Amino acid sequence: MDELKGIHHVTAITSSAEKIYDFFTYILGMRLIKKSVNQDDIQTYHLFFADDVGNAGTDMTFFDFPGIPKGVHGTNEISKTSFRVPSDAALYYWVSRFDRFEVKHSGIKEQFGKKTLSFVDFDDQQYQLISDEHNKGVASGTPWQKGPIPLEYAITGLGPIFVRTAHFDYFKEMMEKVLLFKEIGHEGSFHLFEVGEGGNGAQVIVESNVILPQARQGFGTVHHAAFRVEDRSVLEEWIKRMEAFQFRTSGYVNRYFFESLYVNVAPQILFEFATDGPGFMGDEPYETLGEKLSLPPFLEPKREQIEQLVRPIDTVRSTKEFVKEYEK
Repeated sequence: MDELKGIHHVTAITSSAEKIYDFFTYILGMRLIKKSVNQDDIQTYHLFFADDVGNAGTDMTFFDFPGIPKGVHGTNEISKTSFRVPSDAALYYWVSRFDRFEVKHSGIKEQFGKKTLSFVDFDDQQYQLISDEHNKGVASGTPWQKGPIPLEYAITGLGPIFVRTAHFDYFKEMMEKVLLFKEIGHEGSFHLFEVGEGGNGAQVIVESNVILPQARQGFGTVHHAAFRVEDRSVLEEWIKRMEAFQFRTSGYVNRYFFESLYVNVAPQILFEFATDGPGFMGDEPYETLGEKLSLPPFLEPKREQIEQLVRPIDTVRSTKEFVKEYEK
């Protein structure tokens, strides 16, 4: 059985596609590499922020479902998304930057031997930066070369995802026996699981919590997290495996940019398994990634209808020059 290769992407819900575009582009310095729509709900934007070329394992994506209420954080949710930065020194850069942009943050802390910096956006979506200084394992991506962040401090990809659960014993068994992760450490109620080559790009931190009320999905919360598989043949192996363990699955889904399987692995926890390819470079040149509305082939005949449903967002950056912003 081919192991999962690590984290593929995280998909969350935002109250505003425009505001999340500004936050990720101008504050976090991540590149919008695809502006599309939810393939199951075409009135909803689907924005993909990633590294310079949209490598698997680097992208955080957002839906902006019309009329959805604000989510409530609690137990039984994918509670926090991590982004990798090259060094401990980079975290000090980000403290200064967050202070300047009035982004709420926790200050630099340490967990499982890695320095981290937790912060939130305008929706109270939970994130952290994690230092790769002492990291070994899955390689990270390439920072956005023309973005506003000096490359030595810039975000390079996704780090550990956090899951908060009231059913820890079950979740541990599922992670180890079904998904083939290994628990490699714990600190208090937090348990560190790892798969494949390991390291920041292949870890899940599970928090056992029976105190908080049940989380409720809405804007400001994570919709699902995805794990990497090599290709369609490996994906088919995982489809058979999850069905053999009697999980209800989506079956094979072609998302055009990658191929997928969706599985509810625990109460309110949706995991996806996604292939590394074909990727995001097939329908747009590198220079203008994310600048036009990109639709998979089966939605292309509906382009005129879709463009009337989703308001236009100006995401042109190829005509702009970003000056690298060094913080004092």
